[in-house]
Amino acid sequence: MSVFTAAADQSLCSPLPVLGKDVTVPLVTGGEVTYAALDYAASAPALQRVWDDVAAYAPYYGSVHRGAGYLSQLSTDLFENSRATVAEFLGCRADDQVIFTRSTTDSLNLLAAVVPADCQVFVYETEHHASLLPWRDARVTYLNAPRTPAQAVETLERALADREPYGPALVCVTGASNVTGELWPVKELAAAAHAHGARIVLDAAQLAPHHPVDIAELDVDWVAFSGHKLYAPFGSGVLAGRADWLQTAEPYLAGGGASRKVARRADGGVDVEWHSTAARHEAGSPNVIGVYSIASACKALTEAGFDSLVAREQHLVSTVRAGLAAVPEVKVLSLFGDDAPRVGVISFVVEGWNSSHFAAALSAEYGIGVRDGLFCAHPLVRTLLGSDPQEVGECGAPEAEPGELSLNAIRVSFGAGTPDEHIERFVRAVRELVSEGAQWKYRTEGGRCVPDRGAAQH
Repeated sequence: MSVFTAAADQSLCSPLPVLGKDVTVPLVTGGEVTYAALDYAASAPALQRVWDDVAAYAPYYGSVHRGAGYLSQLSTDLFENSRATVAEFLGCRADDQVIFTRSTTDSLNLLAAVVPADCQVFVYETEHHASLLPWRDARVTYLNAPRTPAQAVETLERALADREPYGPALVCVTGASNVTGELWPVKELAAAAHAHGARIVLDAAQLAPHHPVDIAELDVDWVAFSGHKLYAPFGSGVLAGRADWLQTAEPYLAGGGASRKVARRADGGVDVEWHSTAARHEAGSPNVIGVYSIASACKALTEAGFDSLVAREQHLVSTVRAGLAAVPEVKVLSLFGDDAPRVGVISFVVEGWNSSHFAAALSAEYGIGVRDGLFCAHPLVRTLLGSDPQEVGECGAPEAEPGELSLNAIRVSFGAGTPDEHIERFVRAVRELVSEGAQWKYRTEGGRCVPDRGAAQH
């Protein structure tokens, strides 16, 4: 049975405990309510288990790799064991490297810095900007948005077959869209890339928190993801995969830790021998606590069982989709159609509403946190909204007054820590806002739609 199909009588697991689950927030209409965090695609709340693990380690914190003291040795073991934990979580091959970075964006910029000088990069216009923009020193071919998974593969195969002259090539693709939540045919795209002599990097920022990612099984060359989307609270990320381009390129950052030997030359210069291990691209003192938090999150998700987590999330996805479908004024955004498998990320627009106004009302009147805008995927959102993907847009809300239409969308996203009540409240709130309107007046301030505190209640 597919992990995306739960048997009708399967008992669903409980949400995993996360920080902030009991936080209350004030409503503009009076009173307080438990905050419904439905913006997981931006940053997921930290798992309580991760926070507890980090708190237990914190008194033993020490600098890693070269310290002779007990705490430094302990921290070094913890740091390197975390690397092994992440490698296991990702199903890394024996000769793959796991490099710790600051985020998915940092990971993909690192990879962009080490690709061969004559490399040609293929990237779909549907990518998050972290995947779309780093390839400044390479020849880049931007691929049009496909409308089916099969078309995605066909588009790539056609582009790879046309490339000339032949040389190193890299395909960059998301595993799950940060706008629609739809799953991409990663294994098929990897096969197409390799058939034409290209390599492939998987942006798993939205996939890894929701679904198992196995480098060997998917046959991708690299995987990138962020800790803050994987229920880890600190600024760390991962780039894992093939070592050869990483070992032969200049270090991403030059400094301590990346260098194995440094010596002055007779002519006054400096000779440097760089590490060939992951340390080559981890210069400076690493974020040990951030790295440990990622490893802790990997363990927590594995121990909870991805099959159970996925089954429960699909139940939440079905609830949201059914609730939105019952409101004719709501249009859910999709590339591949209603039947496409997806993770807990859904974007939509509401007829007659400015998306910033709608999101502000969800927050101020219902205590629900969602996101509105273009989600750092401007060409994709523009395409989905039927406007020119070349049209310039801004991240965040536009300078539009409540009631004015705008070319942006609303995104609701959830995951392993989301209670049913938050989803039910969201669906009810959408229905009530569309049918009854907002209870409060709103105004635009600094590009954001906010409650007008001086206004009388409707």
